[in-house]
Amino acid sequence: MGCLGNILWFFCGGALSGLSWCLAGCIWCITIVGIPVGMQCFKFASLSFFPFGKEVQYGGGAGSLLLNIVWLLISGLPLALEHCAFGLVMCVTIIGIPFGLQHFKLAKLALMPFGSEVY
Repeated sequence: MGCLGNILWFFCGGALSGLSWCLAGCIWCITIVGIPVGMQCFKFASLSFFPFGKEVQYGGGAGSLLLNIVWLLISGLPLALEHCAFGLVMCVTIIGIPFGLQHFKLAKLALMPFGSEVY
């Protein structure tokens, strides 16, 4: 299911959401201070391109919390709203529910990405 799900995902919205994460990463990499944030965006872009079969474990400390707050104000909210909108559209049909659930997983990740690890 993972391979077939990833292929269908890529052509039915995954490419667009992955490109959104890549755009956010490129914008963050403009400044030297934002390069670690941009690298995290590129890591999550690969997850957004092919999310089936991968798990996200949340964690982190005080530094992650501060960075997550800055992230949320600048880039996190638009990405989360994009994933929520795609998730709602996908959940209209029974066949699209697994894709909608993946979008909701990515929306949660878009709100607080720092301190998270992908397995």
